Amino acid sequence: MPQPERILLVEDDSGLRELLQEELEAEGYQVSACADAEQGARLLAEMQPDLLVSDLRLPGADGLTLLQPSHQLSRPPAVLIITAFGSVQQAVQALKAGADDFLTKPLEMDHFLLTVSRLLENRRLRTEVQRYRSMLAVEQFNGIVGQSPAMQQLFHQIRQIAPADGPVLIQGESGTGKELVARALHDLSARKDKPYLTVNCGGIPGELMESEFFGHAAGAFTGARQQRAGLFQQANDGSLLLDELGEMPLALQAKLLRALQDGRVRPVGSDHEIQVDVRVIAATNRNLSDAVAAGEFREDLFYRLETFTLQVPPLRARGDDIQRLAELFLTRFNTRRQRRIRGFTDEALALLLSYNYPGNVRELENAVERAATFCSGPYIDAADLPQRIRDNSAEQETSSSSQGSAFNLPLNQDPSGLPDLESVQRQYIHQVLKATGGNKRKAAEILGITRRTLYRWLE
Repeated sequence: MPQPERILLVEDDSGLRELLQEELEAEGYQVSACADAEQGARLLAEMQPDLLVSDLRLPGADGLTLLQPSHQLSRPPAVLIITAFGSVQQAVQALKAGADDFLTKPLEMDHFLLTVSRLLENRRLRTEVQRYRSMLAVEQFNGIVGQSPAMQQLFHQIRQIAPADGPVLIQGESGTGKELVARALHDLSARKDKPYLTVNCGGIPGELMESEFFGHAAGAFTGARQQRAGLFQQANDGSLLLDELGEMPLALQAKLLRALQDGRVRPVGSDHEIQVDVRVIAATNRNLSDAVAAGEFREDLFYRLETFTLQVPPLRARGDDIQRLAELFLTRFNTRRQRRIRGFTDEALALLLSYNYPGNVRELENAVERAATFCSGPYIDAADLPQRIRDNSAEQETSSSSQGSAFNLPLNQDPSGLPDLESVQRQYIHQVLKATGGNKRKAAEILGITRRTLYRWLE
């Protein structure tokens, strides 16, 4: 089930605190309550609430002292201040300090609940707008999303290679976005206003491939009733992407090499060559060096293509790009299907971040679309994700428990000499925190739990 919205209630009047907590929980909210600002500050950091409701007058410090720590959270909550000492001056002070609204006691319960609902809805809308803006911000490199070091290096290489005029070889696993890289090369080159064509070398029957690439003269073969220009002629002055180049037959590879070296093509059945000016961009998920060694790819063609080589990193090597891409795909889904799914629960996001993605970006996009289709609440939950992603987490937990990592913290042991479960859990949590440099968000993702659960375990 989707996670309910979280409210932190700070009120020193125990009777009113219990009443408000009961009313809010009856509305379906998840409520944590305390009596003073010191406890409130600690709970703010632990639970990361969606809404902070605080009395203005509290023991030791007033409710306004909670505004600064709330604004420092990665996802700041909406803030509602309540007090029995209402005045225009206090209202202005609270609003200037960053509160979203101000109510005076005695509270009228329907008005209070309506205000809570409105503030949470406004926060959801702000979050949605911020997500849209962040999606626009990351799509700055010709439609390719990526802020990880691996992708930044790739973007730098594309900028360097694009103005050149020689052929380019793009290598990478299936689903990594090689076609987007090819398009960026064309759009950033002097040929950007000229034709850009693509062809899948693995999708054309071998007997038709030569005609497809170089054209044919009328009568060249049965059914060739008229002359036809091939892809090289159609892409003249522009760029031609040869996708899955490793599937091209050896016989045609020789003619491709000729076209690259001389800029000439001979249509099937013709006695005349045609001069063309085409930048060839080749993409493949095969290791062409291995294909050369196996005699399945021409060595001279490989060396001609590898002058400019780009390696597109797999998604598993791109860190936080996984979350950025998942949010982008969800935004696109919402727009296309007119849905208002707000994001991912902590558990769902942890599963997405820990999965290995053999199908890379294409697999992530399909997983998000599948999850969004089956999502019945405001957030995509772990149960909405494909089974293989959920199973992957269970396999990792089983693997981790069977490895018997060496811990450095002391263990509580019974007479049998074996540590108790609590000690092992405590040690593993500290080991993960050490490995992440104390980053609790990352640690929670690795452990497959929410940050709130992590804080509770640390206590």
